[in-house]
Formats: sequence, C-alpha cells, structure tokens
Amino acid sequence: MSFNTDSFSQTPAALLSQDRRADFIMRTYTYLLGAILGFTAIEIYLFTSGLAEPIARTLLGGSWLLVLGAFMIIGWLASWTAARAESSMAQLAALAAYVVAEAIIFVPMLYIADSTAPGVIQSAASLTIAGFIGLTAIAWWTRKDFSFLNGVLMWGGIAALLLIAGSLLFGFHLGTWFSVAMIALAGGAILRDTDNVLHNYPEDRHVAAALSLFASVALLFWYVLRLLMALQRD
Repeated sequence: MSFNTDSFSQTPAALLSQDRRADFIMRTYTYLLGAILGFTAIEIYLFTSGLAEPIARTLLGGSWLLVLGAFMIIGWLASWTAARAESSMAQLAALAAYVVAEAIIFVPMLYIADSTAPGVIQSAASLTIAGFIGLTAIAWWTRKDFSFLNGVLMWGGIAALLLIAGSLLFGFHLGTWFSVAMIALAGGAILRDTDNVLHNYPEDRHVAAALSLFASVALLFWYVLRLLMALQRD
C-alpha cells in the first residue's frame, strides 16, 4: 500500500544537489534493508519460539477476510503516517508497525509452507530478491517514467481485492494464474515505487519511500511463495 506523492508540496529530492539526492536514496534503501531484516528476524523468532503455530491456527481458524481487512487498515495508517508526519520518530514507528503487521499476516502462509513444502520458503525468498534487484536495475538504467502504472496498479489492486473477498465469501479457488497476475502486479509496483524514489519523494520522506518499497517486495514474496507452493503440490 502506498500513497499519492502528488500530495507533497516539498521539492523532490531529485531536484536537489547530487550529494543530497544520493544521501536520500542511500537512506531510503538502508531503511528498506532494515525493514526486510526486521521482518526476517521477527519470523525467525516466532518460529523458533513456537509462537508461529498458535498464531497460524488462530488466524486460519477465524475470518480471514476480517484479518485482511484489519491488515489493510494498519497498512493505510502506517503509509499515511510515514507520508505526512513531521517527526522522524513517528515515521519510523509507522514503518515498524507495518513490518510487524506484515510479519504476523505472513505466519499462516509460512507455517503451511514450512510444514508441507520444505525448502520452498528459501526458494521464494531467493526469487523475490532476484526479481527486486532486476526490476530496480531496469528502473535505474532506463530512467523511464513509470507513473503511467499508477492507474493500472490501482484498478488491478481493486480487482484483486474483489476476487480475494469473493473467494473467501463464496468458496471458489484462486488458482495459479491469479498468483502469476499478482506477481506481475507486484513487479509493476516495484517499478512505480522505484520511479517515485528517483523522481518524486521529498528529501525528508525516505522512511515513507522505504515503507512503500517494502510493501511491494512483501507482496511479491507472498505470491511467489504461493505460486511455488501450488506448483510443488501439482
């Protein structure tokens, strides 16, 4: 979940001096790396401590639609806070809250994957990292304006949410092609977010930029993992 960079009135970091722009980009990707490492550390703790199983059973035993709804609200609040808060501590708290929420929402999927398909988590993580690096390189090298993806991502995201809600309410299965489509959507989000880092974010919103990138990486990881699990079952 990301926000509209058009709401900012500050000068984009891209228009500042080369040193200040480089510092902004470095801080953004440092916080992104911190978010990914924090997510990984939380998951390792939950699984090694034995907390993953009761969390997974609780989430899977309740209404998954309500869980996803709560997660979306948390994501929106975190994104909104990181985008608009003047305090750096408030921005960091928003990023931390989002990382924790992501870690919890991932527990059922990771628990099932760990129990039924050993090794698939590592494969999905490797493919996600490779995909992120490749897409980031494309955005950096081409310097293409990917803002045209905003409309595609918005309507694609709405369609995906409707399909997910429909599958939960009416019991139909979202198959392999849905995962493939969502991987493509996540890839588009990474291109758009990277473009925003390069051209649109103000200098003091590196935390918001990192949060947006982290959300897209997490989305990619979720559906790569889902796809690999489905292929392994088949």
